[in-house]
Amino acid sequence: MKTLKAFIAAALMSVALVGPVSQAHAQAQDEAVATRGLFINLTTDDTWAAAKAISFAHEKVLKNGHSPVAIWLNVRGVYLAEADRPSHVHGLMRERDMSIQDMLTAFMADGGQVIMCSACSAAAGLTQEDYIDGVEMGTWPVVEALLFDPNMATLSW
Repeated sequence: MKTLKAFIAAALMSVALVGPVSQAHAQAQDEAVATRGLFINLTTDDTWAAAKAISFAHEKVLKNGHSPVAIWLNVRGVYLAEADRPSHVHGLMRERDMSIQDMLTAFMADGGQVIMCSACSAAAGLTQEDYIDGVEMGTWPVVEALLFDPNMATLSW
């Protein structure tokens, strides 16, 4: 009987100690998810897909407190930030009359980061001067630091 009482007391003590630890662990995980950043790999110059990607990065991720939020424009995506290239305004943004360049500018104004693939830019014949203000010409150290950060999620468009 003494052994049973000792076992029950030990079990209750374990539950009392584990409960707060589990709650603290769950709270720490919730905080980590809430502050986790996002790296978007955007490879297309299709303005419908691009508008969705930029809107998602800006409205859903950045404005909900995630940081950092970066859009890496590569392959044909480098054309999206070209200052002199007109972009079609899809239904998604028509009511705000925002071009892709307007969307990227607003995203950067709120703290988002737009990075160009330097190799893709060179292949497209584009230089830093061809892009809208605020765009960063990417280097491997810049991309690597974001892409392999354990607090970053990645998404491709």
